[in-house]
Amino acid sequence: MFDKNIFKLNGIKRVFVLLVGLAISQAFFILGQAYFLALVISRLWSGQVFKNQINYILLFFLCYLCRHLLTFFRDRYLDAYARQQAKLLRTELLEKIFRMGPTLIQKHGTGNVTTMLIEGIHQVENYLQLILVKIINMTVIPIVLLVGIFILDWESGVVLFLVFPLIIIFMIILGYAAQSKADRQYRTFQILSNHFIDSLRGIDTLQVFGISKKYEKSIYQTSENFRKATISTLKVAILSTFALDFFTTLSVAIVAVLLGLRLLDGNILLFPALTTLILAPEYFLPIRDFASDYHATLDGKNAMAEMGTIISEQEAEIKQMPLQKWSAQGHAQFNQLSYRYEQKLALSDVSFSVSGFQKIGIVGMSGSGKSTLINLISGFFQPTQGEFKIDQVALKNLSQKDWQRQLAYIPQNPYIFHKTLRENLAFYHPEATDEQLMAVINQLDLQGLLDELPAGLDTVIGDGKRSLSGGQAQRVALARALLDSERKILLFDEPTAHLDIETELALKEKMLPLMANKLVFFATHRLHWMHEMDYILVLAQGRLVEAGTYDELRAKQGAFTQLIQEMRGHQHAKN
Repeated sequence: MFDKNIFKLNGIKRVFVLLVGLAISQAFFILGQAYFLALVISRLWSGQVFKNQINYILLFFLCYLCRHLLTFFRDRYLDAYARQQAKLLRTELLEKIFRMGPTLIQKHGTGNVTTMLIEGIHQVENYLQLILVKIINMTVIPIVLLVGIFILDWESGVVLFLVFPLIIIFMIILGYAAQSKADRQYRTFQILSNHFIDSLRGIDTLQVFGISKKYEKSIYQTSENFRKATISTLKVAILSTFALDFFTTLSVAIVAVLLGLRLLDGNILLFPALTTLILAPEYFLPIRDFASDYHATLDGKNAMAEMGTIISEQEAEIKQMPLQKWSAQGHAQFNQLSYRYEQKLALSDVSFSVSGFQKIGIVGMSGSGKSTLINLISGFFQPTQGEFKIDQVALKNLSQKDWQRQLAYIPQNPYIFHKTLRENLAFYHPEATDEQLMAVINQLDLQGLLDELPAGLDTVIGDGKRSLSGGQAQRVALARALLDSERKILLFDEPTAHLDIETELALKEKMLPLMANKLVFFATHRLHWMHEMDYILVLAQGRLVEAGTYDELRAKQGAFTQLIQEMRGHQHAKN
């Protein structure tokens, strides 16, 4: 229930000390409430005048007011603290993701990580708001109240003292059952998130191969499993809450009956009996509050544990080497590169070299290793074996700051941030002037989009705001790369795979000038791009099976020609 990662939070000791102090103060105000309320009632019962009780009534309301003022300020403090820690946790998680890149995303699942960053952070924030105060209140307040009850009536104190551990044991048993159900629900939710995001990202491919309906049924079945897991968890939650309320109410009833019998026999006075009876529900209130929110905190605990697992992932130590800026005289060798994802060999023994400003086409069927090679070149992935040599500098990987500062990456589905159009365009070059922005907007035919936006460059787009078409999103991604002239290496990973042919051809006219005087790696299965490439790498099942210029590969009538036949049809290949 109590995640050990909580003890690693900044300022947590100060928070614990403050909450313990507030809990003790609240307990004394609860005692004051019960004392003055019972005193007024017992005095009135004995026939004393009401006006003589005004001071005690005011003291009762003062205790009541102070108790709830403490609750108000405590909750405000905890809200701010939880919000701050959730923000720090999100920052730490994002920094970890950016450092480790797609390797980490693949290991934990795109959907899982995305859901964690969006919804999981809010669950953790809610968890911190609830668990800290509930645990401390349940630990501190009953002890203080029990001491007060023992002073008033030791017999009732013994009853309450014996009942409390039994309720705790019962709650632990139900808690383990609820934890098991919640863990199963969370795992099912992770599967659903990953499955949904992966299917959404690959919807175009699924439609091409005619299996989108199959995946629709798969998503439905996964969502059904999640629904059943949620209902099962709710059943245990409702049962445990009912059982706890039943036993605490029964315990209070037993105390009330015993006090009533002793009042009738004259073995106890009205004042201590009434004070004890008022305190009995307050004695059980912290544990009831804890139980009522217990199930609400399980998701937050699971999310926090998962985030802790990701943040504690071991990172490979990367030695940074000084690299020169890429130029027309630059030379890079990629020697025997291999990459293994879990137990699957995604890329095996790939070797090639590039020089100066070339356009390198990377082609192959889906799953051939194109994206893996792009991720190795970008430094997102660390090769299982092999090495790089950039201008005679030998490197084990390309997670080099001097290398990555020269890269511009254009993926299949560029991300449009929940920012203004200006900020989205200036992603690589935040200092860009309006003149520079307008130049790339005109160059990439984004003037039509700009005219549609009510606040022009300062209009917020993306993430629920103004959505962009696929072609517009790709133009924004190209504008990012074009805006920063210092980046001489362009990485394209299936940049037009989801676009219709008309949009692609229109965009192609704008993309080709962008590639001039750049080193370009262009991974695609749209083979008409290969006419524009200076050199082509043909991949199949993670291996480099053929390499050369377009004319050389066509003349060989080998793997490249076979790929054309498979992708376009035999008759189209002949043409």
